[in-house]
Parts: sequence; C-alpha cells; structure tokens
Amino acid sequence: MGVTEWVPGIGAARGYRAPWFPKDLMAGIVLTTLLVPQGMAYAELAGLPPITGLYTSILCLLAYAVFGPSRVLVLGPDSALGPMIAAVVVPMVVSGGDPAQAVAMASVLALLVGLFMTVAAVAKLGFVADLLSHPTQLGYVNGLAVTIFFGQLPKLFGFSVEGDGLFADISGFVTGLGETVPAAVAIGGGGLLVILLLQRLLPKVPAILVAVVGAIGAVTVLDLDVDVVGPLPRGFPPFTIPTVSWDELGILAAAAVGITLVSVTDTISTATTFAARTGQEVRGNQEMAGIGAANLAAGLFQGFPVSTSGSRTAVAFAAGAKSQVTGLVGAVAITLMLVLVPGLLKDMPQPMLAAVVIAASIGLADIKGMVRLYRQRRIEFALAVAAFVGVAVVGVLPGIAVAVGLSVLNVFRRAWWPYRAVLGKPADVDGYHDLRQYPDAAEIPALAIFRFDAPLIFANARTFREEIRHLAITGPRWILVAAEPITDVDTTAADMLEELDQELNAKGISLVFAEMKNPVKRKIDRYGLTGTIDPAHFYPTLDDAVAAFRRSNA
Repeated sequence: MGVTEWVPGIGAARGYRAPWFPKDLMAGIVLTTLLVPQGMAYAELAGLPPITGLYTSILCLLAYAVFGPSRVLVLGPDSALGPMIAAVVVPMVVSGGDPAQAVAMASVLALLVGLFMTVAAVAKLGFVADLLSHPTQLGYVNGLAVTIFFGQLPKLFGFSVEGDGLFADISGFVTGLGETVPAAVAIGGGGLLVILLLQRLLPKVPAILVAVVGAIGAVTVLDLDVDVVGPLPRGFPPFTIPTVSWDELGILAAAAVGITLVSVTDTISTATTFAARTGQEVRGNQEMAGIGAANLAAGLFQGFPVSTSGSRTAVAFAAGAKSQVTGLVGAVAITLMLVLVPGLLKDMPQPMLAAVVIAASIGLADIKGMVRLYRQRRIEFALAVAAFVGVAVVGVLPGIAVAVGLSVLNVFRRAWWPYRAVLGKPADVDGYHDLRQYPDAAEIPALAIFRFDAPLIFANARTFREEIRHLAITGPRWILVAAEPITDVDTTAADMLEELDQELNAKGISLVFAEMKNPVKRKIDRYGLTGTIDPAHFYPTLDDAVAAFRRSNA
C-alpha cells in the first residue's frame, strides 16, 4: 500500500486546484463561527475548561487534513462524546480538584482512542462499526440527548447540581430551582430560542454566532451578573505529554474502547452520507486512521477525544467547501484568535454555552426515527427502547455496552429462530412457495418441502431438528429441504443431521436436499455425512427432486 493511502493529504495537495481556494477560504471562515462556540461548549460538557475545546479543534483539523481520506468531513469536539468523557473523567477528579488533572486524563483518553483507532485501521477492523445496529444506535443517541438536555438545564438557570446520572440530574434541577438566577435564564433561554428559531426559519444564517454575539453584547452593555468564561490563555496549544497512574490508565482504557466504537460508528455513518453527495467512496479503514491521527494530535496538545461532526460537516458543505483546506482555514483562524485577541470571548456567558449544548442535544434526538421504528418493526423498537433505558438508568458509558450487547443478541436471535416455511405449488405462479403466502398452493402427497432461511449452525440446529420432526408426524415418505438459503453447516449441525437422518430412516422417511450451494455441499462431504445421507438425495433444483420423488413412488 502506497504512502498516499495512509497519508491522503499528500495526494490531496498534489491534486488541489487553485479555483477551489476562494470557496475553501469562505467555507473555513463560516465554519470557524461554529467551531469556536461549539468547541468551548462541548469542552464544558466534557467537564473540562473551555480553552481545551479550542485546542482540540485546532489539532484535530490539522491532523485530519493530513491523514483523513474525505474531502469534506469536519472533525472536532462532539456532543455525543462529551458526556462519555465526563462520565469517566469527572468522577476520577476529586471535588474541587485541579482542572489540570482532568485535562491530563482527557488527553490520555484521546491518546488511547487514537491508538485503538490506528491499530484497528492497520488490522482492517472497519467492520466494528456494525456492532451498533441502527435501532440500538437510535435508542442510545436519544438516551444521550435526554441525558445532555437535563444535565445542562441547571447551568442554563444559573446554578449547579451534584448529579450522578439522568435521574439525579432531574432531581437536582427540580430541587435547585430556588437558586435560579434570572439573568442567566434570560441569557441562556433567550440564546436557545434564537438558535432554534434561526435554525428552523433561516437555516443559512449562522444561528449560534448570532446568539453568542448577542449574549456577549447583553452581558457587556447591561453589566449582567452571570458567570462568564473569562480570559483565555494566549498562544498556540502547548505540546504536553500527559501522565496518569496505572490504575487510572486501566479505567481510561476501558472507556476509550466505548468512545472508539461510538466514534467509528458515527464517522462511517456521516462519511457515507456525504460521500454520496461528493462522489467519493467510503474507506472505513482509512477513516479510522484519520480519526486516530486526529485524536493522537489532540491528546498531545491538551485536547480530548474527537469524532466526526455531522452538523459542522453540513455547514462546511453548504458553504461550498471543496477540500480539507476548509478545516485548515478554521484551525488557522482559531489559532490567530488565541494569539492576537484571546480576550475576545472573555465575556461569553456560561448559560449561553449551556444553550449551545442543549440546542445540540435537541438536534441529536430523533423522535421521528423512534416512531417510524415502532410502526415498521416492533421488536427493533423494543431494542431501541432498551438501549435508551440503558443510557438513562445505568449511565452513558455502560449504556454503550448495553447497546452493543443488544445488537449482538439481536443477531443471535435471528440466527436462533430464523424464518421457516413449508412450500407448495400455487396454481398460477411458477415454482414452490410459502404456504403462509399462498394458502391454496397444492402440496404433493407424501412429500413435505421445507425451507430454512439461515445458516445451519449450533444456535439453531435444535430448531431445525424439531421442525423436521414435526413434519415427520404427518407421515411423508420424503422430507425435501429447499437448501438454497442455508449458507453454512457447522460441525454441531452436521452431527444433528446425521442423527436426524438415522432417526427418519428408521421410520421409512428419506431426508432429501435440493439447491444446496457447492461450498456447503463440500462441507457436507468433508464431514462424512454422505456416508449416512444417500449421495443420490442431493438435487440441483426443487423440480429435479420432485420429479425423482414421483418416479420413485410411481
């Protein structure tokens, strides 16, 4: 594999076209108006100082421009990752502890996520994104949205709570309403209203920028008594090698696995959406390498884990972005702000940051998706609800384990109880079809045609055997298995077939197969089953098998 495969930025630089630059420049400037307030807000969501959100944004944009394969994806602090980072970092930092300790832990977390991503990319493990099915992902994201919403409400009202989980946050908010700061509610609530209205009515207007500028202006002009961000450190993010204890490293590593999974899943999903618009192909392993590089870079400059942002990517795309130069412009613009005018955002009110996060949580929620799932497939809706409850009850990080476990169990359930059908021949349709769909289809006397729509493996071997035994009660001479859907037979199933064939032979019933795929037939031969099952009882088509049955019973 060539260098440009793992360092796509080299190829992108060689193929860059001069006419793209004005569009990339404008898109980068537009993107910066979103990067700054969101970066600061999501840093606080993660339990970190606001400046770390800007440090993270700069480094991840620079690294992805070099190592990321997509021309338009924008990486950065993410609303979905914020609560996950906070869930592991905040409890490990004692109350009133040094914020530098939290930053160090978050940076180690970013390095671990970057390491796991890079290893997964080299090992070509892009398929891990499939561990979160759409229903469980939908439930998890909705649970996350609710958790973020109620976790930020106290800050919007000007007070704080010591909650540990969704229900504790709700309880703390209700009991703390007596401490509400009217100015905070006015700034935060007004800012949230502006963001939501502009996003809905005037989507091309930078809603967050308008709300932030208005909030800073209100605090400055009216001298409102609300908590503000304060002066930011001047200069480029400092290179730092974070250190933690071995015990802390173990806890962070476990959390990094969950963050890596969510980040990969989110990135592959977003990349697929925008690749279809730009005519690119999604390269899952290279995407993981790009995200890994972005996290490694962020972790070495006092940053925290990042992921692809669908909202920021959409803004850059709508603004005319042609390449990752858009992200580079954003990184340079943030750096210039920190170097030249670090006091520009010192009067940013904390309730306004809470409003930015709450607006993101509202955008994260997908109620329509849940309703659609309820109408289309109740069992998958139940999985989504279970994933939602997992996040709400056991917490954000354990909720990932719940979601993954439910996804895996759903796969196992489908393999365990696959669809089964008895076939007949309808009068006006060619071939043999499910009697449930064609109840008037003709069945051939003394011949039962059975279809099993799954690989035949240890998980469903018993189900297959019981279905065949049930058919045997009806007294057929042949039980013909339409084997085309059976894509595999493992050794457990092979032993079952051997015992089942002997059992049926003792009753004068022949077990016969049709349309079995060649790879599966070769396994049957290798297992030695043709020593028990008559080799002549394997037919290329159902029609051939039916014709043979009629000849043998003429």
